[in-house]
Amino acid sequence: MSDETRGREDAAQDAEACAEALESLDRIALDELSLSDLAVDAQDEVREGTEDEGSDAKDASDEAEAEAEAEAEAEAEEDDSRDDVQSESASGEETALLGSLPADDSLTRELPGLGSAPAVDETIAMGDIPLPSVPSAREAEARHHKMSPKRRNLMVAGVVAAALVAGGAGYAAWNGYQQEQAAVAAVNAHTMMSVQIGVHAAGLDCSTGSKIPVQVSGQDSDGSSVSETLYVDEHGRGIKLLPGDYTLSIAGSPIAADGTIYTVPTTKAQVSVKSDGQDLSTQASFKLKVPSADTVTDDQIDAAAKYAEEGGASSAAVAKVLQQAATARRDAAVNAMSSREAQAARDADARHKATNLYQLDIPVEWYGKVATWQNGNTLCIYLASDSNTPIATLVAVRDGESFTPDKGDTVLGAASLGNGYTVYASGPVYPYVVPQTINGRTQDPVSTYPMDTAIELVELTTGNRYTYSQIKNVLVGKDGKADAATKLETDYLAQILMPSIKAQD
Repeated sequence: MSDETRGREDAAQDAEACAEALESLDRIALDELSLSDLAVDAQDEVREGTEDEGSDAKDASDEAEAEAEAEAEAEAEEDDSRDDVQSESASGEETALLGSLPADDSLTRELPGLGSAPAVDETIAMGDIPLPSVPSAREAEARHHKMSPKRRNLMVAGVVAAALVAGGAGYAAWNGYQQEQAAVAAVNAHTMMSVQIGVHAAGLDCSTGSKIPVQVSGQDSDGSSVSETLYVDEHGRGIKLLPGDYTLSIAGSPIAADGTIYTVPTTKAQVSVKSDGQDLSTQASFKLKVPSADTVTDDQIDAAAKYAEEGGASSAAVAKVLQQAATARRDAAVNAMSSREAQAARDADARHKATNLYQLDIPVEWYGKVATWQNGNTLCIYLASDSNTPIATLVAVRDGESFTPDKGDTVLGAASLGNGYTVYASGPVYPYVVPQTINGRTQDPVSTYPMDTAIELVELTTGNRYTYSQIKNVLVGKDGKADAATKLETDYLAQILMPSIKAQD
């Protein structure tokens, strides 16, 4: 059998198989295809248009179709007869070939070592294997003309239905994704988000003290108003909010374990909460300063204790302990301040000196290091460790009268009382005298001094602005510079002593 003959035979078989498949489609009800309303309407429009063409056009179409089918059947029968003849011829040839085989080539062989075995047909007829074939252009055209309009409409409807199903599946997937995203957004909109703010409170450890109360006000993503007090630790953590826009401020002071109360800042911060774990420290940062403990009031302590009890502390009992610590710290600071003030008053009283004509205060820098003696309107200030070492002697002189200091002393300053008297201060110029006497050069020294005394005298008369070594080696020197030394002492006394001399009340 030639390849061309087999191709035609296979094409005829394919055509019959396609026809049977198309006929099976005719038996499928349109309502079982589950077509969309669009496809059903399209079919109805096709049917209505066909019926409206008139009975004559319909008959002509049927006759043309019948003639085309008759021609196709005649051609198919002619092809079948030709194939039968060729098939018989080929079959005869095959029989002759088989008959001419020698006896040795029998289909039944004895396999070595196995004796007699069933016959094995080693010959395979190639005609028994169906080969795929592709219809020619003429056969495809014949199939197309042979197909009825109804079948074509059904096939078109099937294609449309498949497209609609595919499109519907894509739309369903996209719609599902959109719904899922909307569901996630809805869940997030109702999920509490933790945020962190910036806080600075020296010495605060919320594990032993109370947390920092934060006032939160604003509107969440649902449009609901929010106004509540939340608490954060010393790192600014602890706030949980729904997404939204809020205003944050410090509501009150925490209480440290040692009782420290903090100054509440008045700043406010605008923030937007969008995600969990959001760091808002750059947008909302608050610094709580520590005031002097003696200035803390009872109201401040009570307010801090209230916030500690409402959520800043682990329990009301802990809040009470912290309140007691704050009160004790404040009271101790107040007592200490009172003690200092009392001592300062005593010191001021001790430093305050008065005669019948004038009064003055011993400089704070000299207090405790000097002592005084008084004789009428004359007041002498001397070294506390040596009554024979005067630092300055004050004498009141009536205006217009002259004043001459004692031998070896220099006038160090003068203060007018405004009541007809002037007070003169005189004494040795220790920045000049001390280095000279220590070096063995007397030049009328008042006395000689041990080194520790010499250093103290220089410090008292210069206000510790210069050391003994500087006085000796730089400012004065062993050759003596009385004017420079005198200026050092007079300038200092003009700052710390002379301004305090006033007329007696």
